[in-house]
Amino acid sequence: MTAKIINGKEIATKKRIEIDEKVKQLKAKNVTPGLAVILVGNNHDSRTFVNIKLKACEELGMYSILIEMPEEIREEELLAKIEELNGDPKIHGILVQLPLPKHIDEKKVSETIIPAKDVDGLHPINIGRLMKGRNTFLPCAPYGIIVLLEESEISVSGKKAVVVGRSNIVGKPIGQLLLNQNATVTYCHSKTRDLKLHTTQADILIVDARIANFIKAEHIKEGAVVIDVGMNRNEAGKLCGDVAFDEVSEKAGYITPVPKGVGPMTITMLMYNTLKSAKESLR
Repeated sequence: MTAKIINGKEIATKKRIEIDEKVKQLKAKNVTPGLAVILVGNNHDSRTFVNIKLKACEELGMYSILIEMPEEIREEELLAKIEELNGDPKIHGILVQLPLPKHIDEKKVSETIIPAKDVDGLHPINIGRLMKGRNTFLPCAPYGIIVLLEESEISVSGKKAVVVGRSNIVGKPIGQLLLNQNATVTYCHSKTRDLKLHTTQADILIVDARIANFIKAEHIKEGAVVIDVGMNRNEAGKLCGDVAFDEVSEKAGYITPVPKGVGPMTITMLMYNTLKSAKESLR
């Protein structure tokens, strides 16, 4: 079997066309969706991700601002800037690029952004709404995965889903979203005994281990849907995921590549959440 490729770049392009049209409709009502991005320090990867997000805003006709702060910024100053943006009517979404310097509490930062502008979907109130299946801002990567499955006409209900990874950004929320759609969900992590016992039972396998080429063909069952959230560099410096793509694609039924898989959808759902916040500001 050769897996069908779930092309995140193509699906993201389709979704951005829809977002672009809705942005134009909002602008006709004198509302331009606005995103504020805060970058602390000068981490190369963080700056790259921020630039991609700002470019997406520009392409979709959204308003965006970049606020750069030095590595040694005091936590109180960062929180004060977030409070200022909370009250800015031109800003509908606030994103603080992670990771942050060790002296800054990421939990305090995510909780200072008001839920109505939490387009990353990390505020405890929005996470609680996600748990209850209520309308909220969904974390961008998990939301993107759900859209990838929907656009690929892959049914979740009744399926066995295994999530490798338990981060607050990807692992925990994607498991809950799958559960909300009636999947039977198992979480695996660094303390899981006999990982292969669980992953080989998965109809849908979501991998966010953050270890290059961690999942091999022996870890999956024939015909499984494999979603690779990883973003790593191999020994040659080439971008790769957590899944050994070449060998796993010979056994899986569906698979996302790295790049052009989950990544483009993560940015697209950030744009969608910003648009959603702007629309809700009219109420």
